[in-house]
Amino acid sequence: MEELFGTNEQTPRQIVEELNKYIVGQDEAKKSVAIALRNRWRSRKLPADMQEDVVPKNILMIGSTGVGKTEIARRLAKLVKAPFIKVEATKFTEVGYVGRDVESIIRDLAETSVRMVRQQRIESVQDKAKEMAEERILDVFVPEPKKNTNPLGRLFGGSDDAEEKEEQPAEPKYQAGREWVRKRLQKGELEQETIEIDVEDSGKPMVGMFAGSSLESMGDNIQDMIGNLMPKRHRKRKVTVEQARKIFTQEEADKLIDMEAVADEAVKVAEYSGIVFLDEIDKVAVKGNSSGADVSREGVQRDILPIVEGSTVMTKYGPLKTDHVLFIAAGAFHMAKPSDLIPELQGRFPIRVELKSLRKEDFQKILTEPQNALIKQYQAMLATEGVELEFKEDAIGRLAQLACDVNEQAEDIGARRLHTLLEKLLEEVSFTAPELTEKKVVIDAAYVDKQLADIVVNRDLSQFIL
Repeated sequence: MEELFGTNEQTPRQIVEELNKYIVGQDEAKKSVAIALRNRWRSRKLPADMQEDVVPKNILMIGSTGVGKTEIARRLAKLVKAPFIKVEATKFTEVGYVGRDVESIIRDLAETSVRMVRQQRIESVQDKAKEMAEERILDVFVPEPKKNTNPLGRLFGGSDDAEEKEEQPAEPKYQAGREWVRKRLQKGELEQETIEIDVEDSGKPMVGMFAGSSLESMGDNIQDMIGNLMPKRHRKRKVTVEQARKIFTQEEADKLIDMEAVADEAVKVAEYSGIVFLDEIDKVAVKGNSSGADVSREGVQRDILPIVEGSTVMTKYGPLKTDHVLFIAAGAFHMAKPSDLIPELQGRFPIRVELKSLRKEDFQKILTEPQNALIKQYQAMLATEGVELEFKEDAIGRLAQLACDVNEQAEDIGARRLHTLLEKLLEEVSFTAPELTEKKVVIDAAYVDKQLADIVVNRDLSQFIL
C-alpha cells in the first residue's frame, strides 16, 4: 500500500517544479503544499509509536476565485496518487438548519479510495482476465462435447443430428476445432462476428432515497445488503466478439480481485493519504454574535470540526479514522476574515497562505506555458477540423491586458476570465471551421480588438458577456 499510494519520493523543490507545469505563479502556496506532502513522507519514516502522534498540518488558502487554489490541491493529489475529494462547505447549509451530513465527506473519500485501489488491482490482473475472456469466447464458438455433441456445428452451421449417433464424445475433433478458432481469434479475424452471450444482469439500482440526509450511509448499506441477498440474474445478449471480449474481461477481472481486501486497503489508503479540499470555507464564517442564518453557518463549522480534529467515521467499508487525513481549506475571504471562523477550527489550520491576484504577466503565461495551456487546447481542438491556429505575441499580450482590465472593472474571477475572452474571440472561427477554405488562421492584436473591442469598450455590455 505504502509503495503505491499517497507517498512521494520527490523533494519539495521537485514537487513545486511538477506543479509549475500546470499552475502559473502562487509560489508561496506551492511551497506550503510541497512541505506538507514531504512531511507525510517523513512521518512514515518515523518509529511506529511516533507515527501516530505526528498528524498533518492542515492548510488554509486565502485568495479570490480563479487564482489556482483548487488546481493546486487537485494536482497535488494526482502527483501522489492519493484519494482526493473536493467539497463546498456551503453545501451543508443548503437544507435549512439541518444541512447534509458532514460525515458524508469521509464516506465519499472512502468511495474514491476504493475506486483507486480497485482500479489498480484490476490492472494487475488484466492479462489473466483477458486469457479467461478468450476461453469464454471459445466456449461460445465451440461448446464442450457434453453440451453439444457436434463441436463444429456452431462454426459451420451444421446440424447436431448427424453427430448424435456417435457414442463417444468427439474429444479430438473438439480440441482441433477449438485451436482453429483460437488462431482466428488471435489474428483478429472474428472481431466483428456476432455471437450470443450470457451476461450478468445487474438490474436497476435502487433510487437513492437516503441521498443527502444523515441516513445516507444506512441507505448504502441496505442497498448493498439487498444486492447480496438477491440471486444474480443472467440474460442473453447479441454482441460482436470485440464487445464480448470487453464484457468478459471486466467480469473475469472482477472475479479475480478480492473486494474485501480492496476495501481494507482502501480504508488504510484514505486514512493515511487522503486529501480533503474544503472550498468556500469563508462562506460559513460568522461575524460577531450568531443569529438567524448565521446559526446554520456556525453549526456547519462545529460539524466539520470533529472530522478535522480527528474522529472515526463509519463507512460501508468499515470505520475510517480521520486523524491523518490532510485537509486543505480555501476561501476568498472578501466579506469575512479567517479570524471569523470559530477558534477551534482556526487552530486546526496552522498553515496559512495567501494566493495573489493574477497580473498581466501571469495571464500571458497561463495562455501559453502550462502543459494544459488554453491556447494549446484551442489549437488542438481546431486542428481536428484541419484548421491551423496561430497566435501572435501581440495578441497574447492584448488578451492578457483585457483580462486584467475586465477583472478590475467587473468581478475579479482570475484566470477564468481568459476562458470567457477566448471563447468569444474564437466564436467565429469555431463556427465556420468546417467550411473554411483558408485553413490557417492568424490571431494578432488587431484581430483581438476587432472581435472584442465593442464588448470591452461598452462596460455595461462587458459585465453581461465577459
